[in-house]
Amino acid sequence: MPYHHLDLTSSAAQSDLAERLSALRTEFELPAAFPPDVAREAEQAAAAVGKDLPQTDRTDLPFLTIDPPGSTDLDQAVHIQAGAEGHPDGFTVHYAIADVPAFITPGGALDAETMRRGQTVYLPDGRVPLHPEVISEDAGSLLPGQDRGAYLWTFALDAAGAVVDTGLERATVRSRTQLTYEQAQQMIDDGSVTEVPRLTQEEVTTLRLLKQVGLLRIEQESARGGASLNLPEQEIVATEDGYDLVSAPPLPVEGWNAQISLMTGMAAAQIMLEGKVGILRTMPDADASSEARFRARTVALGHPWEKGTPYGQYLRGLDTTDPQHLAIMHAATSLFRGAGYTAFDGELPEVTTQAAIAAPYAHTTAPLRRLVDRFVLQVCLALVEGREVPQELRERLSELPEAMKSSGSAASRVENAALDLIQTAELAGHEGEHFSAVVVSAPTPEQVEKAQAEDRLPYGEVQLEDPPVLGRYEGHAEAGQAVTVELVSADLESRTVLFRIVEQAAE
Repeated sequence: MPYHHLDLTSSAAQSDLAERLSALRTEFELPAAFPPDVAREAEQAAAAVGKDLPQTDRTDLPFLTIDPPGSTDLDQAVHIQAGAEGHPDGFTVHYAIADVPAFITPGGALDAETMRRGQTVYLPDGRVPLHPEVISEDAGSLLPGQDRGAYLWTFALDAAGAVVDTGLERATVRSRTQLTYEQAQQMIDDGSVTEVPRLTQEEVTTLRLLKQVGLLRIEQESARGGASLNLPEQEIVATEDGYDLVSAPPLPVEGWNAQISLMTGMAAAQIMLEGKVGILRTMPDADASSEARFRARTVALGHPWEKGTPYGQYLRGLDTTDPQHLAIMHAATSLFRGAGYTAFDGELPEVTTQAAIAAPYAHTTAPLRRLVDRFVLQVCLALVEGREVPQELRERLSELPEAMKSSGSAASRVENAALDLIQTAELAGHEGEHFSAVVVSAPTPEQVEKAQAEDRLPYGEVQLEDPPVLGRYEGHAEAGQAVTVELVSADLESRTVLFRIVEQAAE
């Protein structure tokens, strides 16, 4: 039967949801307003940095930014041109990263507060920023039409998209235009874009080449055995009536843009490894038993991962609109585990690669929103310039893995709780109704046995078609099976939903 969205337009429903969202900040002990001394230091830094931009002037480069709608904390800006020195059939990629280190006094109040926060946390009713807004959404953000300091990466690529030369410097840059992913995709697809000023020919060229370079870098990723999980993302969208859930596969331009960031992170990792000091984002290879279980799952779902086929190539061949393929993609998350941060100084760590990327990698391109990136930029610049990495900077590296682990865990918990809350609010009041869904995770034999011992049905996970809710079900069904489920409960207090399998589609 058709689903009718819960009416959240009443003042009572809006007020209740707003109170529950606000309560998440207290429940998960998120930091509130910045302390007065931190805010004061940020104001002073913003004023000082604005008057003392880097002497190297690259405002001639027509950078543009591509971000989600409404973004104001803009970390990266890109400019791409055809041809590179020694490679006329290659490309030159300029990638500007916000100069956050310029605002931070080591040992100061702002430095200590960012170490405590670790990263920006995004919630439906607003963000909990890593830096005060005077920096993250103003003086430090690569907003269009503003001169800003940046760590400017310059990459020379050959015709195949491989990096043949890397440069890094601090420079003054000026972004010309801010685009959303949807606007960038529209321009690339049909040459039109709405609700933004007319783009210059150089900006249009950057977008056209972003697709070309992005596709080449995906080929490079495939060749080295890297992989990306392009699962449809559940996203909370603010509306005039409150909030809504949407789910769609990422736009192609998001993947092409991500490849520029990945390329930069890989370059940063290589610089630090050669200099024998820095901090990497690492993830071990999947163990043999996990890989064997995943291979068995792909066979059971009718799309086996053949021996000899690179993992990334296999995943790129999946279509998430196919129920069996969607279940495989969810199962693949079992191989993307154990990611962390590894600091080193002198002796190289045992694990230096990020298994999903299939290369050494470092978080580098989001310093406004993530603490570790600021340190990576500083270490890389010192190494590229042939300077000693300052001792006070080296001593801080060992603090970062725990700070990032703690903040990452907290951010994940609260963001998942917010999603669970919105999902539950969407479904509350619809108990007993039926929904079309796909089983993305079926109970294991051990879970079935445990359920039988407890005299209950086993649990699995389903993805609803509308609304795009990912929730727990009870019953017997195979992964990849199209089913009809009945909503058993939607409990706002626990932020949980439960479905029951009532019908399975005929094979």
